[in-house]
Amino acid sequence: MKIIATLVACAAISLPITAIAQDQGTIKKDSYRFVVVPKVVHPWFDKVNDGAKAAAAALEAQTGAKVEVIYSAPQTADVVQQNQIIDSALATRPDGLALDLLDPSGNRASLEEAQAQDIPLAIFDSVPPEGMKIPYIGSDFCEQAKIASRRLAEVLGGKGEVAIMMGVPTAPNHAIRAECHRQVFAEYPDIKVVAEGIDNDSIEIAQQQAAAIMQANPDLDGWVACDAAGPIGIGQAIVEAGKEGDVTLVGLDNLPEMLDMIRNGVADSSSASQPELQGYWSVMLLWAQATGAPVPGYLDTGNAFLTKENVDG
Repeated sequence: MKIIATLVACAAISLPITAIAQDQGTIKKDSYRFVVVPKVVHPWFDKVNDGAKAAAAALEAQTGAKVEVIYSAPQTADVVQQNQIIDSALATRPDGLALDLLDPSGNRASLEEAQAQDIPLAIFDSVPPEGMKIPYIGSDFCEQAKIASRRLAEVLGGKGEVAIMMGVPTAPNHAIRAECHRQVFAEYPDIKVVAEGIDNDSIEIAQQQAAAIMQANPDLDGWVACDAAGPIGIGQAIVEAGKEGDVTLVGLDNLPEMLDMIRNGVADSSSASQPELQGYWSVMLLWAQATGAPVPGYLDTGNAFLTKENVDG
C-alpha cells in the first residue's frame, strides 16, 4: 500500500513554533511495541491493522528500529471485554496504545490509567471522552453521514419511508452519524424515518434487523447505516426479500462486500472513510509521542463518495 502524507507535528499545539524546544522528538529506542485495539473483530478493522503494519514497516525502514504492532480485537462489541484487553496491554508497558472507543464513559478509566503511566495514546475512528486530551484520527463523522442521507433523499425525490441502521449506539462515531442522518431527513417534510435498527457492528445481526424492519414496514423506500457492517447486512436482507430496485441502499465505507453491492446494483452508493490511513497515522502518532515530539490533536483522513461510476477508479 502506497501512502504519501505529511504530518504537521505542531498543528494543534497551542505554543508558537518558536517556543518548541529544538531537542523535542529526539528520544531514540532500538525497538518499539505498539498495541492496536479496535471495537470488535471485523473486516473494516483488518484494514486498520494493514495500515498500522505499513506504518511499522516504514518506520523500520527509515529508522532502523524494530517496530512491532500487536493487534488485539474483542470478539464482540462489548466494552468490558475491550477494557480487559486494554488493561492487559497496559500491564505490559507498551510504547503506545491506539484504540477505537466502544463507550467513552466505559473506556475512560482505562484511558486515565494509561495517562497515569505516561503511555502514549491515540484514538482512531472515534473522538476522545469529554475533557481528555488524546490525539485522534478519523474523518468528519457527521459529514460522512450527511453525504449518505442527502444522497438517499435525492434518489427518493425528497419523499418516502426510510430506516437507519445505528451500529453500536454507545460508540461516538456511530452515535454522531445516526444523529446527523436524522438531521438531514428532518429537512424533508415528506421523508419519514420509520425504524432504527441496532446491529452492534455485526453483519449477521444487521441482516436480521433489516429483514425484520422491512417485513414490518412493507412500504420502506430506503436505508442508510452508521457502521461498516450495517449496509452489508442490509444488502443481504434486500436480496433475500427480492427487493432490489424497490429499496434503495446508500451504504457506508469501502469493504469488498460493499463495493460488490454497488457494482451489482444492490446498493446505490457509499460514503466511505479510509481505515488504512487511520491505522497508519495511529502508529505514526504513537511513535512521535514516544520520541518526545509534539503531535496534532486531530488528523482528518477524509471521506470518499463511491458510486458505480467510480468504484473501480
